[in-house]
Amino acid sequence: MKKTTIFFAFCLLANLLFAQGKIDKQNIVIGKIDSVQSNILGEQRKIWVHIPDGDNQKYPVVYVLDGDGHFSSVVGMIQQLSTGGNNICPKMIVVGITNTDRTRDLTPTHIDTDPPMMDSVSAKTSGGGENFIAFIEKELMPHIEAKYPAAPYKMLIGHSFGGLAVMQTFTHHTDLFNAYICIDPSMWWDKQTLLKQTEKALAERKFDGKFLYLGIANTLEEGMDIKKAEKDTSVESKHIRSILALQAALEKNKKNGLKYRGKYYPDDTHGSVPLITEYDALRFFYDFFPLKFSMKDFTDSTGALADKYQAHFANLSQKMGYSIKPDEGEINYIGYDFLSRKLYKTAGSLFKLNVENHPESFNVYDSYGDYFAAIGDQENAIVQLKKALAIKENEESRKKLTALEGAKK
Repeated sequence: MKKTTIFFAFCLLANLLFAQGKIDKQNIVIGKIDSVQSNILGEQRKIWVHIPDGDNQKYPVVYVLDGDGHFSSVVGMIQQLSTGGNNICPKMIVVGITNTDRTRDLTPTHIDTDPPMMDSVSAKTSGGGENFIAFIEKELMPHIEAKYPAAPYKMLIGHSFGGLAVMQTFTHHTDLFNAYICIDPSMWWDKQTLLKQTEKALAERKFDGKFLYLGIANTLEEGMDIKKAEKDTSVESKHIRSILALQAALEKNKKNGLKYRGKYYPDDTHGSVPLITEYDALRFFYDFFPLKFSMKDFTDSTGALADKYQAHFANLSQKMGYSIKPDEGEINYIGYDFLSRKLYKTAGSLFKLNVENHPESFNVYDSYGDYFAAIGDQENAIVQLKKALAIKENEESRKKLTALEGAKK
């Protein structure tokens, strides 16, 4: 087979998977609005929830602070990196937690005086971070896990005050999440109280199996650079100095088991840095996730491609701590591609793989029936089509079954 033909096979697969969006007649829908009545916070909390298009699998859950500001971009990025043949990261449920009293929920301690140069922040209700984390752990997470197809793997993303809340959770409730994305956090808060607690925890405790990515924006005043900022004592540089101190503590304690990476983004401001930080963090967290193909894979006539899929997803399941299966639509599409090229052994192994991984789907049996019909095995084709119809009565499978039974007579 010519390389150009294989290239177009990749392109067709990408087009097929990108087309799998949620389109509700006149609207493109990326999520829904849900709510949780919180006894801990004494209020109704709205959440925005994105569920991937899927095939009866469970998915990791990403909890996004300041959800009303970051939900759409996080959903779009994860969709881009997990579909269309990319498989850079897993498909994920995204839960955007919207705000009622942002300063209250996202700050770890109470302060009596409003922060300088932050007119929009009132210290009056500050310091409710522990209650907010308790709400996430004891009310929000149980709600999500009961109502949606949630896997046990969880991630927390926060920016600015949200980044401060991420570090509070990481430091004092480490096991609540598997991975943390901390974006330009306000570690200056309350005379760097949380920063000092985090420095101590990083030096004294173990963080085996946990991931953390720190993104740092360029908030330097004109004429200032990183080296000058580290020695500066002005209020203007306190934000970035505090983050650089956090970065230094993370870099210093590399033997505590934490899988950490941090990066300074000189071309990004406090407002623009979330997007690139999240992207780089996902690439870092899931460097083991992509399944890499060769040209040989798409000319395989031995069935080895199915074995490659199976082995890869077994490895993913082990690393993520829950069962992950190859996408039914992807395997089905590739199976038909091999069937059209009369590479029957590989086509059959792919359709069989889908049956093993998705036994609840009528479509996998219908496709497996097409394979048996193509190789002239009418008996097994009939068996598979009957299995499809037992799960779901559908016109296409019924027509195929009627034709095969008629030919048999």
